[in-house]
Amino acid sequence: MQVDTAIIGAGAAGMMCAAHAGGKVLLIDHAKAPGEKIRISGGGRCNFTNMYCDPGSFLSGNPHFVKSALARYTQWDFVELVDQHGIKWHEKTLGQLFCDVSAKEIIAMLRALMQKAGVDLHLQSHATDIRKTVSGFALTLHGPEGDTSVTANNLVIATGGKSIPKMGATGFAYDVAAAFGLPVTETRAGLVPFTFTDARFAPISGTAVPARVGAGGTSFDEALLFTHRGLSGPAVLQASSYWQDGAPITVNLDPHTALFDALRDQRQNYGRRNFTTELSAHLPSRLVDHLGAMHDLTGNLADWSDARLMALCDALQNWQMVPSGTEGYRTAEVTLGGVDTDALSSKSMMAKTVPGLYFIGEAVDVTGWLGGYNFQWAWSSAMAAARAGGLT
Repeated sequence: MQVDTAIIGAGAAGMMCAAHAGGKVLLIDHAKAPGEKIRISGGGRCNFTNMYCDPGSFLSGNPHFVKSALARYTQWDFVELVDQHGIKWHEKTLGQLFCDVSAKEIIAMLRALMQKAGVDLHLQSHATDIRKTVSGFALTLHGPEGDTSVTANNLVIATGGKSIPKMGATGFAYDVAAAFGLPVTETRAGLVPFTFTDARFAPISGTAVPARVGAGGTSFDEALLFTHRGLSGPAVLQASSYWQDGAPITVNLDPHTALFDALRDQRQNYGRRNFTTELSAHLPSRLVDHLGAMHDLTGNLADWSDARLMALCDALQNWQMVPSGTEGYRTAEVTLGGVDTDALSSKSMMAKTVPGLYFIGEAVDVTGWLGGYNFQWAWSSAMAAARAGGLT
């Protein structure tokens, strides 16, 4: 089989690239259906991009790398594509855009685009013996109907990272990069819950509260969820991408610094009430019980001086703890690290030392925030590879 472009990985980036690459395109994936991570994302409604997507919302060894691709294919370009296909969407919070009906609509749109472009999709298939040739690349395609020798002018690796291995995620992209002499940065789980070996939060598992969670000098204001294993929720997932093993995280249960004034006002009217009862007007009662084991919350509100109130509020704004670890790739939404951006062209995503070899999407050392940013990187990096210089 001779093709212009062979793409390995039929996820968000792979399908987007295949639909726009031009020429004869072969798309290979080991799964029974394409876009499986799209299907399960956003609670089945796919948080397909973010209104506020910009380079500052991404982690990478080179923070400037993402600028070119994001500028040339923006969130509004993808929204326009979604609109053209009649997919209804809505903003949920913080600029997060979701399908009104189902994530399957995004998959159907990409499949329609690929069908129109004449993409040859091979599912339940995998590639081995990938090698460089004088004119491009050669590989062996293993599929339900047997083995096929494939030659391609261009090879695009879009197999993602290691997150969610139960869906078949592996380090395939890193192996290909290494085989061609490209450096790969250290990888670890990102957008992932924290764990504590002492199960300290098990008694209040399921309790959620608005909070500011910080790690590595960066903090996020969103919901925090206490779990049997540790901490989760959007604020925690966001902070996890900035956390290093053994370092502390900071939880601020009073991010808007309103608690001190509120409790002082309550003291004037309800001073005879138990302090924990009044604190429970601002924090979940189960959390207040948990805090009672850490701080002296005894007495009536009238017994609390301004200094005592301030000391407690300060403590709740600077609750530091050291997680034992994270839940790892099993539940991580993304993989931090990947193919070193120094080895790739930011304009085309092509390897600088291997003409015709491209890496796109999560396989690259680019990780976005929670909330549609990683999908936008998939769309933008895919279009950079498909358009820059042309893959045909």
